[in-house]
Amino acid sequence: MEQYEPERLSAAQIAAMRRSLTSGRGALTRRSLIRASGMGALAIGGLGTLSACGIPPAKRSEGGAAASDDHSAREKQINFSNWTEYMDVTEDGKHRPTLEAFTKRTGISVKYTEDINDNVEFFGKIKPQLAAGQDTGRDIICVTDWLAARIVRLGWAQKLDASNLPHAYANLSTQFRSPDWDPGRAHSYPWAGIPTVIAYNSRATGGRKVDSVTQLLDDPKLKGKVSFLSEMRDTIGMTLLDMGKDPGTFTDADYDAAIGRLQKGVDKNQIRRFTGNDYTADLDKGDIAACVAWAGDVIQLQAGNPDIKYAIPAAGYVISSDNLMVPVEARHKTNAEKLIDYYYEPSVAAQLAAYINFVCPVDGVREELAKIDRAMADNVLILPDKEMASRSHAFRSLTSKEETAYEEKFAKLIGA
Repeated sequence: MEQYEPERLSAAQIAAMRRSLTSGRGALTRRSLIRASGMGALAIGGLGTLSACGIPPAKRSEGGAAASDDHSAREKQINFSNWTEYMDVTEDGKHRPTLEAFTKRTGISVKYTEDINDNVEFFGKIKPQLAAGQDTGRDIICVTDWLAARIVRLGWAQKLDASNLPHAYANLSTQFRSPDWDPGRAHSYPWAGIPTVIAYNSRATGGRKVDSVTQLLDDPKLKGKVSFLSEMRDTIGMTLLDMGKDPGTFTDADYDAAIGRLQKGVDKNQIRRFTGNDYTADLDKGDIAACVAWAGDVIQLQAGNPDIKYAIPAAGYVISSDNLMVPVEARHKTNAEKLIDYYYEPSVAAQLAAYINFVCPVDGVREELAKIDRAMADNVLILPDKEMASRSHAFRSLTSKEETAYEEKFAKLIGA
């Protein structure tokens, strides 16, 4: 009997407002709005504890699950499930240019559904079919690292055929090439990366730069005007880096030391609070002088407030990603692989990046993006240069036992 342990998840994931390239600060990023629920919650019961008791696991093999029959040649279609506001659209909202161009080129129609509002909620939808080795009705899904790791671990993702992914294989950025949960990207390709950085309001700091977790926790001039994120992997990951520890290889003792360090910040009222993306309003006003932040928020805030700055700590930063996968028994695996590969063509990837403003995982995009918007092409929060990419660190995969223990400690820290 396989038991699914609780995950740390936002209590609610709010549908994003449609974004345009000229909407300034009024447009919030998809990642911000997904994490907009303040302190979040440790999901216990309900969808947070998902048991497969009585449901046999999907067939598993060393190479990953495989569909019993691929209908791609006979059925020129794809069913694609994604998050809200995570695809380029025209200003009137009636067309998705890159998807339409794919269909025109290949003859493969795409049923694109924005039905992922929350990782755990979505997993609850597809888990019974996956566990039973049945078709979920989806050929491509886009899920965040921790859930992608779980799906791979359980044998519920099909191994991708490299021969159908020439652009993806050649153009995938080095920093995303081999996560510990899917070495060599055998079962997944990233849709977008989400960097965690330090942001500050230079007016509120008196013009001083804030570029380390040490400053956030120890600078008396920042007392009571600092916030950290309620997402465990981001806050702990950035703290571990500041302590000289790698989020990809840390131990239980390292984790406890990071919790202890943050607890001191809470006890002496250095930390104002732990937040979802609601830190953005306080940072904009200067009520929060400096914080751990998501890069997408910084891009949007800077459009309307020149006092908003960001820094990449010398110790590095944490990055996560949302990932494209083909579920077990999907009917149109080859068609799905063709679509994944299409989004790794630089000209197509540039169109997507110009719209969503997250880190583009595709090499060779800069020139194409510059044709659309030079400032975006020069923004390392969208297209990291080699130096920026070399400082990124992924939070390692956790066992079910670790997830439970770590989340309980973190929930106690932040008062959740």
